[in-house]
Amino acid sequence: MRHAGEVLTKTLDLLAKSVRIGVSTKELDEIAEKFICSHEGCTPGFKGYRGFQGSICTSINEEAVHGIPSSDRILRNSDIVGIDCGVCYKGLHTDACRTFIVGDAPYEVKQFVKTTKEALRQAVKQVRPGGRIGDISETIQSTLERFGYTPVIECTGHGVGHDLHEAPEILNAGKKGTGPVMKPGMALAIEPISSMGFGDIRKAKDQWTLCIADGSLSAHFEETVLVTENGCEVLAK
Repeated sequence: MRHAGEVLTKTLDLLAKSVRIGVSTKELDEIAEKFICSHEGCTPGFKGYRGFQGSICTSINEEAVHGIPSSDRILRNSDIVGIDCGVCYKGLHTDACRTFIVGDAPYEVKQFVKTTKEALRQAVKQVRPGGRIGDISETIQSTLERFGYTPVIECTGHGVGHDLHEAPEILNAGKKGTGPVMKPGMALAIEPISSMGFGDIRKAKDQWTLCIADGSLSAHFEETVLVTENGCEVLAK
């Protein structure tokens, strides 16, 4: 998983340099797949998963998660795009996401993206043996709501390892001191997903993309984190 996480982090670093005005989400998908497959034994964890067509998810503006890469989706100035990616190595998965601003955007949008990233940073600080999953959920919720944003509760973080999605479910809102106990050896995909408006979602016609129902912007950050004896280790970011 450490190796899969290293390749995944490097993939997102490469995509960060590739996100620009005029690029299609399909081009980004091809860049990611080519880079992942250039590492012996590594494969895109998303491609073919439950029939998904891409190696990455590309969710633009009001799209919260699971956007399908397409040559028709061209990035424009001030778009925000969440790029979610997974890498599998020797049967073990890692999962991570970053939201990028295309070109320039209003201050309010920059602050929204920054705050969602901060929610992830604060959530990861809660990962330790003996802690509860609710500690993560409450931290995400309180960080977002403090700045007037809404956690998207219908989309969740999760355990990760032999399968891309495993127990426990990690809600983006909750109560500290509740939920499963974190134990050394657990790997968690923690992923704050936020909205500038309400948090309700709807499924797009493609039956994959989940969008914020009121059309407001959504941001998404995710890291794969290992619970260790003394705290945690970030495997992919």
